[in-house]
Amino acid sequence: MKKRYKLVDLDCANCAAKMEDAIKKIDGVQDATVSFMTQKLTIEAEDERFDAIMREVVAVCKKVEPDCQIQM
Repeated sequence: MKKRYKLVDLDCANCAAKMEDAIKKIDGVQDATVSFMTQKLTIEAEDERFDAIMREVVAVCKKVEPDCQIQM
């Protein structure tokens, strides 16, 4: 499954790169892109575990950029 989400309060391109690297390491994620310019997250992950994977993605993003929110 591939989905796109809007990011709110993503402050820097460096943080976006760190988020992208961390998300790609989550088990079940096939691909992920975090764009600072468009403030968007595109993620491709296993269908049957997608909700659980997204909970991990939210936790990872909070560690890198505590103010950033993913609009579901």
